[in-house]
Amino acid sequence: MMILDLETARRLIHMIAKAGVEAGLKPLSICVVDAGGHTIAFERADGASPMRYRIAHGKAHGAVMMGLGSRALAERASREPHFIQSMNALAGGALVPVPGGVLIRSEGAIIGAIGVTGDSSDNDEACAVAAITAAGLEADTGGTA
Repeated sequence: MMILDLETARRLIHMIAKAGVEAGLKPLSICVVDAGGHTIAFERADGASPMRYRIAHGKAHGAVMMGLGSRALAERASREPHFIQSMNALAGGALVPVPGGVLIRSEGAIIGAIGVTGDSSDNDEACAVAAITAAGLEADTGGTA
């Protein structure tokens, strides 16, 4: 199993930022966290609003801490809003249940997550999935927890 290191995190961020520019997306902010939810690397594109760090971090942190991609968290929030509100309170507000937080797996094990924000949530998620896959890792927008 691979460990998510700074070099890999920077490579993922570069791929996502490049894909966003090439696709004409709004300025993206990208946060990569390790399996413990700690930020490894973050980048906020020129023109992105200052709050984007907290959003990107919340997508990634919430995904890795719950063991579910943020799309699955959004679906759960629609069914069980009080549960997700409670989890967000326990996470100190660092759980953003909208698509764009994608788990990174290696040999099936969660090694971290990426949170992308700035464009539509679907586009944010698509950029993360493409980069994770291109890096030879497994992207997980759902989860098993």
